[in-house]
Amino acid sequence: MEIRTPAVSGTFYPENEKKLKNLIHECFMHPIGPGKTSPTDSDEKIYGVICPHAGFVYSGPVACHSFYSISASASNLAIIVGPNHYGIGQNVASMIDVSWKTPLGLVEVDSDSVLKLREHLDILEIDSFSHSKEHSIEVQIPMLQEVFSDEMKILPISLINQEQKTATLVGSAIAKIAQKKDALLIGSSDFTHYEENGFAHSQDQALIDPILKLDVDEFYKILYERKVTACGFGAIASIMTACKELGATEGKLLKYATSGDVSGDKSSVVGYASIIFV
Repeated sequence: MEIRTPAVSGTFYPENEKKLKNLIHECFMHPIGPGKTSPTDSDEKIYGVICPHAGFVYSGPVACHSFYSISASASNLAIIVGPNHYGIGQNVASMIDVSWKTPLGLVEVDSDSVLKLREHLDILEIDSFSHSKEHSIEVQIPMLQEVFSDEMKILPISLINQEQKTATLVGSAIAKIAQKKDALLIGSSDFTHYEENGFAHSQDQALIDPILKLDVDEFYKILYERKVTACGFGAIASIMTACKELGATEGKLLKYATSGDVSGDKSSVVGYASIIFV
């Protein structure tokens, strides 16, 4: 079994187990966070979530809203789709016979589900290298480990190609796996990057509106017309597509904030949103 070693442990989150656990707890209890720890007492059916993937100090409190909302799930598989920021490896990539290591231990990739996914998605390549540097999926893993049991496995999918055709193909394929496995679906993306706080808010609100309507066509139209710098737009669209096919009828924005809400510097911020599909 190959071990996928952390790429951003010690930078995006602490490399010490105790410090990491403490920081995750602080993110849940943060004024921007849900203000309570898991599990939730809600029994609302949630088909999937959108989560940010920046350093925990900045985006962790927003991400915790998504993780809190799904924390009562009995699922043993999380399908996580994220952008490949480095552009290395394959356009659409997963991996098999691998465990992902974090300071909280190991999480196994569900190789059987990956191979089943490939039967429905011929553009999927099995390629560990594509995932070797990428943080967009990695930063979701410690949250999963803290909220769920050791039985939780993952199916990671990294995207270089995030165009609409690819995203919808990925979404339709993961819907088939999710239906059989009752999997959690996580789309990993930050929103506007390095703009003034007010402008980031207006850009992101415009893009969030079609997400809440599960309107992938309108989502891409707004994305390109307004040049919104959301890094994981294909991951968002994949999860939108999958959730709609599984029966979701709307998205709900649980929390929106920017890095400026944490740091106090509103001159150049990154936007973060926690969205669920129900």
